[in-house]
Amino acid sequence: MNKKLDLYRDRLNAAQIAAGINAASDNAKRLAEDAAFLLDAKRIPTAVSIAILSIEEAGKVSILRSLSVAAVEEDVLAAWKDYRSHVKKNVAWILPQLVASGARKLDDLRPLFDNNSDHPYVLDHLKQIGFYTDCLGKAHWSHPKEIIDEPLAKILVQTAQIFARGVQVTEKEIELWIKHIGPVWKRDPAWMKQALINRFADMQQHGPAAEGENRMQQFIKYGITEVTNVE
Repeated sequence: MNKKLDLYRDRLNAAQIAAGINAASDNAKRLAEDAAFLLDAKRIPTAVSIAILSIEEAGKVSILRSLSVAAVEEDVLAAWKDYRSHVKKNVAWILPQLVASGARKLDDLRPLFDNNSDHPYVLDHLKQIGFYTDCLGKAHWSHPKEIIDEPLAKILVQTAQIFARGVQVTEKEIELWIKHIGPVWKRDPAWMKQALINRFADMQQHGPAAEGENRMQQFIKYGITEVTNVE
């Protein structure tokens, strides 16, 4: 019996990327619902850890999008490494806090991706603390139910519910992502912003997005007043 999983590390086409995003979104929603159920049942530490698992699953969506536009083999391998890294999948968990603190535009969200920030590691440690006992600090035994309280659990379950919308994407949407974002990926930020606007307009023309105002353009130009879906 092979003791290791046969992990895939190569490129994926648009249909495969869409399938992966939809699987992650669906599972994130399931886990968020489980976390809410546990919170209602006062199983506080487990609710926190399951909520964090949900946040991590939701975090796979952006990583798969980056994989879809990976230009060289090095970027492909880096994307798969991030996909299987707990701390790379949970970087967005402070988004609601940033919005509550006044973040409104795309540039205001840069702290999410600051390599010097410790917020991804804080969340990963909380997940472990919620599941396990351990000996920490000066020989102090940590016990999940003595460390994690209900207010913290409510915040993290609500955060998981924000990200776990269960939104499904189509192969066409991913094709348009590759078409517009691929040529400017990791290049001039101004080009990236315009590519996002152009891609949303193309989505409106081809069906994945509703007709009307270009919501991505509105988001980039004016910002947001609440956490919303601008994908």
